[in-house]
Amino acid sequence: MLRDEDRIFTNLYGWESPFLEAARTRGDWDGTKDLIALGRDAIITMVKDSGLRGRGGAGFATGLKWSFMPKERPPGRPAYLVVNADEGEPGTCKDRDIMRHDPHKLVEGCVIAGFAMNVTAVYIYIRGEFYHEASNVQRAIDEAYDAGLVGKNACGSGFDIDIYLHRGAGAYICGEETALIESLEGKKGQPRNKPPFPAQAGLYSCPTTVNNVETIAVVPTILRRGASWFAGLGRPKNSGTKVFCISGHVNNPCNVEEEMGIPLKEIIEKHAGGVRGGWDNLLAVIPGGSSTPMLPRGICDTVLMDFDSLREVRSGLGTAAIIVMDKSTDLVKAIARLARFYAHESCGQCTPCREGTGWMMRMMDRMARGDARVEEIDMLLDVSKEIEGHTICAHGDAAAWPIQGLFRHFRPEVEKRLIGYRTQKLAAE
Repeated sequence: MLRDEDRIFTNLYGWESPFLEAARTRGDWDGTKDLIALGRDAIITMVKDSGLRGRGGAGFATGLKWSFMPKERPPGRPAYLVVNADEGEPGTCKDRDIMRHDPHKLVEGCVIAGFAMNVTAVYIYIRGEFYHEASNVQRAIDEAYDAGLVGKNACGSGFDIDIYLHRGAGAYICGEETALIESLEGKKGQPRNKPPFPAQAGLYSCPTTVNNVETIAVVPTILRRGASWFAGLGRPKNSGTKVFCISGHVNNPCNVEEEMGIPLKEIIEKHAGGVRGGWDNLLAVIPGGSSTPMLPRGICDTVLMDFDSLREVRSGLGTAAIIVMDKSTDLVKAIARLARFYAHESCGQCTPCREGTGWMMRMMDRMARGDARVEEIDMLLDVSKEIEGHTICAHGDAAAWPIQGLFRHFRPEVEKRLIGYRTQKLAAE
């Protein structure tokens, strides 16, 4: 269990003011000039040594991603850092609380990361529905400008950087980094083919790095406390702290910062008040946001909450959004609802996703109504495999995985249900 002194987001619950004066008392903007004075290579090396992996879902090594930005650029050619604050994954609300209650951690992180990659400007692309969060981030940016922490000669370091807040229009697909860039340029939010990757040709065809809010916000604390401190938390290759979102059938839904690798059962029982009706009433858990495959109770008893442990049980940490479902849950209806979400949010660019998500939605709806045959389960799984891995971005995978997880662990229950419905229908006829 994480010690209080190791917590990075000390105002996650909004007990204090989110703005500059209070943020400074919590340690933000303390010696930022000295951190910048470490130099670009040293900062990137420290982030690499800390083992920080992207907190937006993919889990890619952050320092390595930063190192992809070209150091040599033609004179006058800009480069950009884009912060992905378009948090749209069902079950996920960690970045929302960071921006609402601790926005200066994000703004300071933007300055340091921007310096490390020598960018011209930072764009924070925030989900359009996050009105109060956008207001708080904008005020934090304005305060930082007024205090000389952002802009010309930021923090007295000699480095110039501008930060802009851009409000999106609520499209889930714009959480994908290249679709986000397209939207930021004023175009339809549709993913780009890669390569070229954003580090070579991103925003306005200039070198660009896209990072998640939480990823950027933890960087100043890592530099202050040292890479070895962060690397010493969690497990090898899964280091540091993580903000977990716990929702569903628990007694105390919450966001909580914990060590990577904490047992799933422990985090639910210690921070969320346990499963409604007790642990024995648990049916399944979606461990990392709606796009990660669900896990049955037998796996939930022992699994650890980190990237590698969850991959070993054929699921994923994703955004660490834990959705708990007790025995009152109709799993078929729950997954049918998610299938409807992914069909609705498909950008329509790739045929497998555009057409296939609609097929999966309609098949899941029929199974939820009992208007399907057992043989159609294999047909549905075949459709999911034709979508998975056959699209430009991971939206097709995200739509397929919840359905695959359902049948991987609960196929006998679904078959029994469909046979029962079928028997009732034939008896009625």
